Amino acid sequence: MPLRAPKGFIDESDPKVCQIGHPAPPWLVNYADLMTELVCFFVILYALSAALNKNVQNAAAQVKKMMDKGQMHGEVKIDKEGLKISLEEQGTASFFASGSADTTSEIDAQLQKLAPILRKLSKDHDIIVEGHTDNQGIRNEYYDSNWELSTARATSVARLLIDKYGIPPSRIGAIGYGQYRPIASNATPEGRAKNRRVVFLIKNGETTPPPQTADAVPSAAAPPAAEASPQPQPVAGAGVQATP
Repeated sequence: MPLRAPKGFIDESDPKVCQIGHPAPPWLVNYADLMTELVCFFVILYALSAALNKNVQNAAAQVKKMMDKGQMHGEVKIDKEGLKISLEEQGTASFFASGSADTTSEIDAQLQKLAPILRKLSKDHDIIVEGHTDNQGIRNEYYDSNWELSTARATSVARLLIDKYGIPPSRIGAIGYGQYRPIASNATPEGRAKNRRVVFLIKNGETTPPPQTADAVPSAAAPPAAEASPQPQPVAGAGVQATP
């Protein structure tokens, strides 16, 4: 026997009553879909904010123009991480001495063209220098593997950008991937040359540089250290110490 609704309550058989709650109005489904699509839209905008940054777009266009003219060899692209400028070795010109992290005049000439662009971008963006090698094994007194070699090479390029081309140290870092991110086959000399590359990642989104500390930046106005006062010396033949 079904229970009767108490006085003043709506009977459960009434079509207005829902067993799991009040039914949503028809427009709410479309509204929920719209909110989901808006969230996805803004997530994509955030991920691709580097592509929408005018300075980054101009930098990519300048580098692409130099590559089209043959002034440098490599690739430039913008993705969710930021702007990536990849410099590849061309012909017999090597960026580094064989089995070493010592930079050559070839990569220095490339950095001379690229440095003004990187210096401008470093005002608002962090820059990561990535080192990549081919799969040719290495083991010498300095490096046990291509991992150590690629990291040392990336660090050498970062130091060159800091010491010679004025990139702020607080805006640049170095990382090595060794042979594990190839972009071509290592079966041919041409493919290995493409894999021996240096990549500059201008990170997505503007960041604020950390404050410089007194230890990191020496003060030019610091007064010179005071000379130590001479210690009092005994007076010869007097047997007492002289008063300063």
